[in-house]
Amino acid sequence: MTEQQHPPAGGCPVRAGTAGPAATDAVRLYGAGLSDPARLYREMRAQHGTVAPVLLDGDIPGWFVLGYRELHQVTSNPELFARDSRRWHAWDTIPEGWPLLPFVGHQPSVMFAEGPEHRRRAGAISDALTAIDQFELQQICERLADGLIDAFAGSGETDLMVHYAARLPLLVIAELFGFPHTEVPELAADIAASLNADEGAIAAHQRVAARIRRLVKAKQARPGADVPSRLLAHRAGLTGEEVITDLLVVMAAAQQPTANWIGNTLRLMLTDDRFAVSLSGGRRSVGQALNEVLWHDTPTQNFIGRWAVRDTQLGGRRIRTGDLLILGLAAANTDPQVHPDTGEAGSDGNQAHMSFSHGEHACPYPAPEIAEVIAKAAVEVLLDRLPDVVLAVPAEDLVWHASVWMRGLVGLPVEFTPAYTPIPAMGAPGAVYG
Repeated sequence: MTEQQHPPAGGCPVRAGTAGPAATDAVRLYGAGLSDPARLYREMRAQHGTVAPVLLDGDIPGWFVLGYRELHQVTSNPELFARDSRRWHAWDTIPEGWPLLPFVGHQPSVMFAEGPEHRRRAGAISDALTAIDQFELQQICERLADGLIDAFAGSGETDLMVHYAARLPLLVIAELFGFPHTEVPELAADIAASLNADEGAIAAHQRVAARIRRLVKAKQARPGADVPSRLLAHRAGLTGEEVITDLLVVMAAAQQPTANWIGNTLRLMLTDDRFAVSLSGGRRSVGQALNEVLWHDTPTQNFIGRWAVRDTQLGGRRIRTGDLLILGLAAANTDPQVHPDTGEAGSDGNQAHMSFSHGEHACPYPAPEIAEVIAKAAVEVLLDRLPDVVLAVPAEDLVWHASVWMRGLVGLPVEFTPAYTPIPAMGAPGAVYG
């Protein structure tokens, strides 16, 4: 992960009489109106400042951190804003089957670990990912991207979100994990469902966990040159159960965000004149587009969360012990106090965004770099193979998922000149299963 810039020093005084997160003017982060998150964040900032009272599904209260400076403060102080969700004082009000339970229900994983235990687990993940050869990864991404394109290149039309962006990251991850090819289609569907924050999320999460469990058991019996085997053999001495839970975290964090990063970048390049001029072979703009998406349409919009270890203040609000804080990653990226909106944020190479979070619980190195290799290869291979690709619908007709957590398109229909490509034989280097 690129080191984040430190925001300006300073703070604001506590507002007299500031209400808690159950305030009557709290903003609902569910229901209608979530298709335009940038507008939502602007309205929240105008009404509440850098820290806003919000209500999650079922009107469960929390604090939403919109300010870049405040978000940096929260993510840089794990002793004050911690990850162990068992600190939450609202557990007795959480109904069974609450759709956000997969995000907040405590599990003995790296996601909720703290202190030395977190460093032990995160260090093992970083080492296992660092062992991935970047040149080999690039080749894997290009081969799998070519295989996906082969399936629709002759048709002259496709939905790039459904048939390309949503599939490529999982194919790459499955290969890095040593997953059987036959399990990939159902695995992809369950991972997507587990991130939807609806009534089916918990069951989908459980199915993904069962597949990871079977994979780890297989790697214990027959190790290979893959991420699970490296974790099992790591000097940190991870147990089989620890490897299972941490692989589940890595896979969920990698699949949908990377898929949306690809889709959002392709949308930008197909709809913005600044990038359209270089579609037929210009490579310099791909990296700029990827970075700009992280500023304006970052795949992981918000993250739940942190829990206050003791009473404190943040952005002029009184935060009580056990209060829930939601990290407004996308809102912080557009904080006008630290990044005035020029309309082209990120095209200058500035990578001080919060899209991968910050601090010890940010995406572990080198996960962001691996995601970028996958996303960049996806965009470049597609533009190489289909240089005249254009949207099949007006840009304003593209539909975003109505989610406050993830930013991604429902579909990305395109047209292009059909190109005949022979389908590789099963087992050939270019073949894609599922």
